Amino acid sequence: MKIAIVASQAPNSQTALKELTQRYESLVVPEKDADVIVALGGDGFMLHTLHKFIDDDKPVYGMRRGTVGFLMNRYSADDLLERLKKSQVTILHPLKMLATTTTGEHYEALAINEVSLLRQTRQSSRIGISINGQNKIKQLIGDGIILATPAGSSAYNLSAHGPVLPLGAEVLALTPISPFRPRRWKGAILPADSYVKFCVQDCEKRPVSATADNFEVRDVDCVEVFEDRTISLSLLYDPEHRLEDRIINEQFII
Repeated sequence: MKIAIVASQAPNSQTALKELTQRYESLVVPEKDADVIVALGGDGFMLHTLHKFIDDDKPVYGMRRGTVGFLMNRYSADDLLERLKKSQVTILHPLKMLATTTTGEHYEALAINEVSLLRQTRQSSRIGISINGQNKIKQLIGDGIILATPAGSSAYNLSAHGPVLPLGAEVLALTPISPFRPRRWKGAILPADSYVKFCVQDCEKRPVSATADNFEVRDVDCVEVFEDRTISLSLLYDPEHRLEDRIINEQFII
C-alpha cells in the first residue's frame, strides 16, 4: 500500500507529519502515486483535503491533530498500515450549488457539509423556497437557511438546532437560521434526491450570501442545490471509531 501524508500548518500537525514520514518512509509516495491519503489536522483540514482530491477517487484516512476532529480517527503513529488495512469505508456524496448573483454572474461549487444562505447586513433576509419545482415557503424571514448533508448535519446545522442525520439515510436537513416568519417552522427533512431552489427577495435592500463549505458568493439572487451522485468520496475509519456511530452518539450528548 502506497500512502501520501498531508497535514495542516498547525505545529502539532507538522510534528505528526514529520514523525509519520520518517517511520513509514518506505511507504510514503507523492500524492499522485498514492493509494490512500492520510490527512493530519482537524475537521476543517479534512474538508480541505476532500475538496482537493475530489476528482482523484482516492480514499482519505484522517487522524485528529486539531480541536474537534469529528471526521477524524484518533492519532497514533503506531501500526498505521494495519489500521489502514482494517479500516471501513464510508461513502459521501457532496451537494452541488448553482448560484446566480444580482448582476447575472453564475457560480458552481460543491459542499460536503452544507450550503448556507446568510444575510449580509443588519436587516433580515427574505427567501422563497421551492422543492422539486413546487413552492413550499413563500417567504422565510430571518438570518438565513441551511441545507446540510448527513456528514454536515452535526456541524453548523446542529448549531442552528437542525436534526442530526445518520449516514446512509438518504436524506438532507433543511434548517432555518433564527427564523422570524414563519414563526413555528423548524425546518424539514428532505429526500436526498430533492432539487432545492432558494429565491432571494428584495435583493438590493436585503443582500444575501451563499456558501458551499468554504466557497462564498455574495449578493445572490437565486441558489439551486442538489446532491451530485456522480461524485463519491471515500472516507476510511477505524472499526471502533465509525462515523456512523459518532453521528448516533452526537444525538445523546446532553
